[in-house]
Amino acid sequence: MNTGLFFGSFNPIHIGHLAISNYMVEWGGLDEIWLIVSPQNPLKKEETLLDETQRLKMVQLALPDDSKIKPSAVEFNLPKPSYTIDTLNYLSNKYPDNQFKIIVGTDNFKSFHQWKNYKEILANYDILIYPRAGYDIGEYKNYPNVSLINAPLIEISSSFIRKSLQNDKNVQYFLPCGIYDYIKTNHLYKK
Repeated sequence: MNTGLFFGSFNPIHIGHLAISNYMVEWGGLDEIWLIVSPQNPLKKEETLLDETQRLKMVQLALPDDSKIKPSAVEFNLPKPSYTIDTLNYLSNKYPDNQFKIIVGTDNFKSFHQWKNYKEILANYDILIYPRAGYDIGEYKNYPNVSLINAPLIEISSSFIRKSLQNDKNVQYFLPCGIYDYIKTNHLYKK
């Protein structure tokens, strides 16, 4: 089974994450996608992150009955910070029949050379890259395991959502159904 792994803080999940996931599973040659909530990305400041269980809850709320796009808390039980190679090794051992492929935006792929054991990832896993404004895939564009997927360019980010919420902006249509109410009810992302 071709399984896409979409790693992210999902702080919070927004419609851009879902649109890209939907595109990848329908047009990217994947059978399913797991949205892996990363408790602590080593390249991001921890103090900017909402509690991991709340971020996972929002991903679960955003994907109530989808058979192809599923939430995953696999990194919650792995050492922190979360390193992609460690998660890939764990999943490859646990699910040997799955062909895991990484899904990443060009904005995050710009720091790929900083990822732990990135050469091992390049050698053993396909990387499906979706476009983000102002970024390209750089030196890896001709690498056999790296593919730029012609997904729609979506310019929504979690940082935009957080900043908007801190400024009391209504961003309900940027979020999956129910997420805006969850954020407001739980007083999340306040200054």
